[in-house]
Amino acid sequence: MAKPKIKCGVAGVGSLGQHHARIYATLPAVELTGIFEVSDARAAEICAKYNCRRFATIAKLGEACDAISVVVPTDQHAQVALPLLAQGCHLLIEKPLCANLAEAEQVLAAAREHRCLVQVGHIEHFNPVMSYLEKHTGHPQYITTERLAPYQPRGTEVGVVLDLMIHDIGIVLALVKSPIRKIDSVGITVLSKTEDIANARIEFENGCVANLSASRMSLKKNREIRVFQDNAYLSLDFMNQKGHLVKKSDIIAYGLKMKIGLVPAGDASSIPVHEIPIEQGEPLAIELAHFIESVQEAKQPKVGGALGKSALEVAITITEQIRRAAQR
Repeated sequence: MAKPKIKCGVAGVGSLGQHHARIYATLPAVELTGIFEVSDARAAEICAKYNCRRFATIAKLGEACDAISVVVPTDQHAQVALPLLAQGCHLLIEKPLCANLAEAEQVLAAAREHRCLVQVGHIEHFNPVMSYLEKHTGHPQYITTERLAPYQPRGTEVGVVLDLMIHDIGIVLALVKSPIRKIDSVGITVLSKTEDIANARIEFENGCVANLSASRMSLKKNREIRVFQDNAYLSLDFMNQKGHLVKKSDIIAYGLKMKIGLVPAGDASSIPVHEIPIEQGEPLAIELAHFIESVQEAKQPKVGGALGKSALEVAITITEQIRRAAQR
């Protein structure tokens, strides 16, 4: 017998929330019940496009839905999430989980109390690039990430660390799987009230070091990660879903060939660079399908509240270091 459809809603259908509505409308296990949106024009557009209803309040949306995406500005996450959890709604809360740890703890406590699932929208964990990294990253020793974006007013209620770098914080925490020993951060403000460019160096107890850079003052978009480990070097592009791999065994073989004169000394072009076969996919669609599956099967999602809170904790440590430095 077919499972009943999950009645889903979206709180906030702006530049990102509209895509939650679009994808929910296509998922076979979902009935897109409705939306909450403060803009009359945007609400009318989305309801007409996806044949759903606009609810006048968050509470009314919660009454009608089993599961809801919370896609409002970060500083409103707790304000929207807490009453929905009290109504028994399962939530996908866009990253970061909340604007501060106190609110994050309130949301997670409410989820436990009302037996609701909370998935945090760390979308890169559902990027096919991350699937490859999870399978092929063993014991990383050094990681670099770069996340660049052009400036836009949306999202500037928080700094670039909570806006952009938090993606890579979550990725690094998932790959390294070790307690953090030390964090050193720098950042500068350009157009916002908070940092627009930031760099963080994270040292882990197991010896791994991660160097994370983020900017929302770039002329181009870029989302790349490089992982150096004892058996390989991996370079991957989250945005274009491609990458390449250099194996230690190939470097050793190159060294032997050079030693016996089969290749000229210093001719690194002889080292094989393997293109990584990555199956293309829309990360948000994969993420929402996983959320619905988690609700249907009453299982903890891949990116639950614990990882969301851990990433938030690191991000806040970084932003506080930057803020203190600016006050000196």
